[in-house]
Amino acid sequence: MSGSSQPRRVVLKISGERLCRRCPESFSPFDAVSIGRVVEDITGLHGAGYGVVVICGAGNLLRGRDSVFDDRVLADQSGMLATLINSLAVTDALRTAGLPAQTYSAVPVDTLVTPYRALEVRCALDEGIIAVVGGGTGAPFVTTDSAAALRALELGAGCILKATQVDGVYSADPRSVPGAVRFERLDYDEVLNRRLAVMDLGAVELCRSGGVEVRVFSGEVPGGPLKALTEEGFATVIGPPGAD
Repeated sequence: MSGSSQPRRVVLKISGERLCRRCPESFSPFDAVSIGRVVEDITGLHGAGYGVVVICGAGNLLRGRDSVFDDRVLADQSGMLATLINSLAVTDALRTAGLPAQTYSAVPVDTLVTPYRALEVRCALDEGIIAVVGGGTGAPFVTTDSAAALRALELGAGCILKATQVDGVYSADPRSVPGAVRFERLDYDEVLNRRLAVMDLGAVELCRSGGVEVRVFSGEVPGGPLKALTEEGFATVIGPPGAD
């Protein structure tokens, strides 16, 4: 998968909640069935020839802003470490399934995980390795959405695939607002001007600056990431004005 046959690159942004089990009777931050579904999604992308970069959230373990810390910087740093734990779990599951995967960290824990360096990750992607990048951006005050946008720009990924609990971007939360309107396509400015809560607005700004497309789809549908790329209308597409 190198040279002229180098695969197209995408960033898959998954929430920490996709790795856990939540039910009225019990909660577990990691669930084998849930992680297996994530692995199947990544397998579909990899098998279709896409170079895959995975960015994990940390909501199954810790949300920095909701933690017991009074200090925002410490809270966000704890969240970065939680994303790294999730990244290791996903990497382990991918390797167990026979897929080539490597964890990288944007925060310096090089005795445990390979430090993130864009050039090194680009080379790994050229070799067909799935890159699972933890640690967020390595800086506080931004979300893992911004990490996904930054990595897309650094690694030459033309699209961010964002799995959510609904099947795209709506004018309001369709789970609580009857009649909320689903958008098939939006340009960056529409998302920013409407302040649509699909992702961190700073991340949208980054995507606009680099022309990175965002496709928002339901994480509950098997094979959702590949369907978001190949099936018309499956995902809400956020991109430049007038894009096809």
